[in-house]
Amino acid sequence: MKEIIIIGGGFAGINLALKLENNSYYHITFVDKNNYNFFPPLIYQVATAFLEPSSISYPFRKLFRNKKNIGFRLGELQKVVPAENKIILDNGELHYDYLVFATGAETNYFGMENVKRNAIPMKTLNDAIEMRNMILQRMEQATIANDLAERKKLSTIVIAGGGPTGVEVSGMFAEMRKNIILKDYPELRGTGSQIYLVDGGTALLSPMSVQSQKDTYDALSKMGVIIKLDMHVNDFVNDTVILSNGETIETKTMIWAAGITAKTFEGIPAECYGRGKRMLVDEFNKVKNTENIFAIGDTCLQTTDKNFPNGHPQVAQVAIQQGRALAKNFLLLAKNKPLDPFAYNDKGSLAIIGRNKAVADLAKPKLHFKGFIAWFMWLFIHLLFLITYRNRVKTFYNWMIAYFSKDQSLRMIIRPSEDMDKK
Repeated sequence: MKEIIIIGGGFAGINLALKLENNSYYHITFVDKNNYNFFPPLIYQVATAFLEPSSISYPFRKLFRNKKNIGFRLGELQKVVPAENKIILDNGELHYDYLVFATGAETNYFGMENVKRNAIPMKTLNDAIEMRNMILQRMEQATIANDLAERKKLSTIVIAGGGPTGVEVSGMFAEMRKNIILKDYPELRGTGSQIYLVDGGTALLSPMSVQSQKDTYDALSKMGVIIKLDMHVNDFVNDTVILSNGETIETKTMIWAAGITAKTFEGIPAECYGRGKRMLVDEFNKVKNTENIFAIGDTCLQTTDKNFPNGHPQVAQVAIQQGRALAKNFLLLAKNKPLDPFAYNDKGSLAIIGRNKAVADLAKPKLHFKGFIAWFMWLFIHLLFLITYRNRVKTFYNWMIAYFSKDQSLRMIIRPSEDMDKK
């Protein structure tokens, strides 16, 4: 039985592992620095206290409990030693016959240290919990601030990045301001707080259709979001966001959803990496200049697909399809049969804006939807891709409560004590 090690527990790694479950050809060791899988498209709802963390996450060991050929190792990759077919973790080492990187991507601050230090990222479940705590704490601080300028600064939010995450967070905050914040925090009435959405492009949701871009811009504007296009964030220092046109916004809260980058790993040669630090792979997702190392999902750059000569978009559907395709190729490899090249089936794009507001672009047939129909499609598809029935039921329940009440009861500030952090 050959040993496959999968590094990373996102869409790509999970789909690869589950497609090879209880297989007699391979034993799989799943390695992740967290002991749980989580659903990235919904972390913003954890961050805004509309979902609890357990609604979108699930422990790996419970997920793999009845999978006889899948094991789990909690650890963080430190180094790869290709000559010895082994990896070194922060808590030991493992040997492999095949190594698969499914490590996703991390937040890209484009070298801006002040932004990295002061902004709130939106990439992990930890980020979401930190953001929820910080937003709620700043609302509390604003209620007791005597200075009106300080109160406005505490309650004003800037979101950098006009992709799906930025749009969804902006819409969520706009609805919270209308339906929740002034009820929970009546002291903030009349403070003049604002929600800004900043993007360097000429339109929001740049990969989507022009109609979706227009619908999104119009909907957010009507909800009171101030949209600033064609400008970048240059700095965030002294409670001031500095834009590329010289304009400044006074705020203590900037949410960074403006870019991602893949990770590099010691032991993988520099020539194996391409644009955005993504590993260069062939049509079978094998890493350039290696024999038994593969990469799937956001961490890889594949230019062999004729429909995507510049590489695939870093979205969930690509990761899911590449994970399943690599599993199929491992089965073909075990039987000494020719491998199948990967070709991405683009099914379209979705983005939610607010209550009964969303946009959807279907690829085949080429159709555009907006409003309630697109909103319902977004809910259905996101429920479908949650990893377990338990996650789906909990998420659906919370969504129904929020929909009918225009509220949610999860706004608790929960954080470990300083004493616990030191242990």
